[in-house]
Amino acid sequence: MSIENKQRRDFIGMAFGAVAAVGGIFALVGLKKGWNPLPSVKAAGFTTVDLTPVKENELYQVEWRKKPVFILKKTADMPKNDKREIVVDGARYTICIGLCTHLGCIPSYKPAQKEFVCACHGGRFDANAINVFGPPPRPLDIPPFKIDGTKLVLGEEGPEYLKMVKKA
Repeated sequence: MSIENKQRRDFIGMAFGAVAAVGGIFALVGLKKGWNPLPSVKAAGFTTVDLTPVKENELYQVEWRKKPVFILKKTADMPKNDKREIVVDGARYTICIGLCTHLGCIPSYKPAQKEFVCACHGGRFDANAINVFGPPPRPLDIPPFKIDGTKLVLGEEGPEYLKMVKKA
């Protein structure tokens, strides 16, 4: 083999290697961009709720990630539970995902009894969303939230949520 042919083969090998390296970098960049969720998908994970229209002892329900979230503004005679309630603008609230921890039914709120009642199997939860009767094995779950003034941002873990989860 002549020196000229060897140089030509070396050049073709290096050119092929350079093209493959550039192609690999572009493929990795495309893979990284496709890996991250779209901004619209990220935004769908958050729900902002203004707490000012919520009335005492009246269930306010919103949807977050296709799940019902219960917000209950507590009256002065309801038992306090610092482990499971938040205080916003001087008012106390119970916030929970409205799915029974037994089989996932949606409990209803009974204002006269100040309880959440699951009609399927008779499970009952008090105004703090703690199971008090029936088959539910644990209290209603607390969604991640952050307090922003008088607004509640569901889907974001704020300091209040982290403190509550540590206690509960």
